Amino acid sequence: MLCNLKTFMNHRQICAGFAVMMVIASFLSSRADAAPIAVRFPEGVTHGFLLVRSLAGETIGQGEITQVVKKGDLVESHLVFKFKDGSLHDEKVAFTQQHVFTLISYHLVQRGPSFPDQIDVSIDRGTGKYTVRSKAGEEEKEEVVTGTFDLPKDVYNGMVVTMVLNLPKDAGETVHILAFTPEPEVVKLKLLPRGEHLVRIGDLSRKALQYEFKPDIGMIRKWLGRITNQLPFQFHYNCWILIDEVPSFVRYEGPLQLMGPIVRIELVSPSLKTNPEDGK
Repeated sequence: MLCNLKTFMNHRQICAGFAVMMVIASFLSSRADAAPIAVRFPEGVTHGFLLVRSLAGETIGQGEITQVVKKGDLVESHLVFKFKDGSLHDEKVAFTQQHVFTLISYHLVQRGPSFPDQIDVSIDRGTGKYTVRSKAGEEEKEEVVTGTFDLPKDVYNGMVVTMVLNLPKDAGETVHILAFTPEPEVVKLKLLPRGEHLVRIGDLSRKALQYEFKPDIGMIRKWLGRITNQLPFQFHYNCWILIDEVPSFVRYEGPLQLMGPIVRIELVSPSLKTNPEDGK
């Protein structure tokens, strides 16, 4: 699957929308200063596939990501996860990459039993308008909040893994992600390198760098204390990046929603069925 820029699958580019998994942002709150991330590896056309597994290794869902580049250097990325229990994670991100990465618009839908909270959130930088539709569980009454928000230039919902891929080797950084509580807030998120690990690519061994994505614990504790008086078991999220001249995504482990179960997400290659008896 180590293909060039124009092919249907590219390890590095797949992460543009995949970073989406950082919807940990959806239910946190905080604010701090950080700078936009410089573009070292511009994003391009992508069509890739992923598997969602439990930590026990059971396949619980599948994902597909498509990414295109529009006129004016606008990149549009769309990631969809469909789960065996009928749940859906649908995330769309649009961003520019002129010297630095800038999020332009964001839309996230999460529904079904895999998600404790059913949400549909969107925001647009140009108009500043946001809409938050949410309900606790599938049967509760939906709440709708709308308004305007001045989106900072260093907010990276749906783009956190892409930001890691553009950091210098072994470098850490602090970025921000937008939270909906339900009104928009800004959350500080540390991207921390945590050491190298060996990975297998066929018969070859390569090195991957582990990154921990660590949100502002203090503000999360303050917010959750108002709601549940307790904290989730895990507040950090891990991603492994292949160390190479052009880095690429290997694995993500963490929840897709703050109070949701921890999952493992990895790339998968399509396989050609050559035996007619294999079925359609």
